[in-house]
Amino acid sequence: MNKFRGTGGTGATAAQFLLNLFIAFLWMLLLDEDKFRVTTFAAGFIVGIFIVFFMHRFFGTQFYLRRMFAIVKLMFIFISELVKSSWSVIGQILSPKLTIRPGIFRYDTVLESEGEVTTLSLLLTLTPGSVVMEVTEDGRGLYIHAMDIESSKQALIVQLKNFEKAIMEVTR
Repeated sequence: MNKFRGTGGTGATAAQFLLNLFIAFLWMLLLDEDKFRVTTFAAGFIVGIFIVFFMHRFFGTQFYLRRMFAIVKLMFIFISELVKSSWSVIGQILSPKLTIRPGIFRYDTVLESEGEVTTLSLLLTLTPGSVVMEVTEDGRGLYIHAMDIESSKQALIVQLKNFEKAIMEVTR
């Protein structure tokens, strides 16, 4: 039996966003314009953001734009790590002598839910030079294959910690 904790709050976040859209459409109706105008909708959406911000305590979760900003931040962190690891792999490939020593190590994660661990595994696997080979049954340990264990293990651990922090900002 899995002992993962659910991420929760996703329904409340969706409800906040839908309420914001409803306020934007209501704003358009109240202005009684003869056709759809993006500027009117945008103004209503901005008014809705302020209304939802002051009401988000009633949803029992954080303000939904905070989660959206966290998702954007996670994407930027991933792109940054992708570029860094790509340069590292390109450097290894273009070097005249192949001096890599591939290896496998275990990393114990602080993430708790299946979705969080899966996201971490996918993000790490998508960056060149490393692959998550297996996740332990309890979901706490990842077995990672690194292209060059001696030079990149510490960099991978830093990368994993950055991903974990960003994933927790999105899901909690």
